[in-house]
Amino acid sequence: MKIDVLTLFPEMFSGPFDSSIIKRARDRGLLEICFTDIRDFSGNKHNTVDDTPYGGGAGMVMQTPPIMRALEYVRNKRGGMPARVVLMCPTGLTFDQYWARDLAREEHLVIICGHYEGVDERVRELAVTDELSIGDYVLTGGELPAMVVVDAVSRMIPGVLGEKASAEEDSFYQGLLEYPQYTRPCVYGELSVPEILMSGHHERIRLWRRRQALLKTLERRPDLLREEVLNSEDRGILREIMEHIQGIIKR
Repeated sequence: MKIDVLTLFPEMFSGPFDSSIIKRARDRGLLEICFTDIRDFSGNKHNTVDDTPYGGGAGMVMQTPPIMRALEYVRNKRGGMPARVVLMCPTGLTFDQYWARDLAREEHLVIICGHYEGVDERVRELAVTDELSIGDYVLTGGELPAMVVVDAVSRMIPGVLGEKASAEEDSFYQGLLEYPQYTRPCVYGELSVPEILMSGHHERIRLWRRRQALLKTLERRPDLLREEVLNSEDRGILREIMEHIQGIIKR
């Protein structure tokens, strides 16, 4: 997969993608990430890429021409390869695991990092296919959100994590929070690893983990318990959990 990031601050990306899993994926040729400085396409000696908004108001707005020239440069560099163009902005749809899986299917992804008071609306009209936000809060720019998107999408690319199960068992991959995990030592202070995990009984362990995942999701993110992510076994487990809770309340 090829990812191009259009940004005013390419130096911000020098650390996060040069280590750990993403670095190994880049070294193995599974992932190619390039950063393009929008200022290089300003078209003026001062390298300015923003201006005051029409109609008045505070702040500055990123101009259309520099962004479109940067996008054209990236497309030409990729030999005209079709691209999904994502704009990181507070008004975008909320990025989640479903988005990560969807974007990971693309061969070429371009991410535009908004800044200041945003980008000229004509960039959206001319080039953007998707607008995304990573949450209901405001950051100084789209660089940090772009890092989040690249990291989440990269994990979905076949071969990046080594084992397919590693990604599939993560929180949110199947619509639920992940079950509790344990490793050695089996006893720490007064806390012990649940006996069932040391039983060697794979089916009982699977059911225990699924129950724990459903319970944690019910407690912390009940909004995730949509009908499409639950099978008949899940619904049965949830009924048992709810009956148990109601029994405790009645006491």
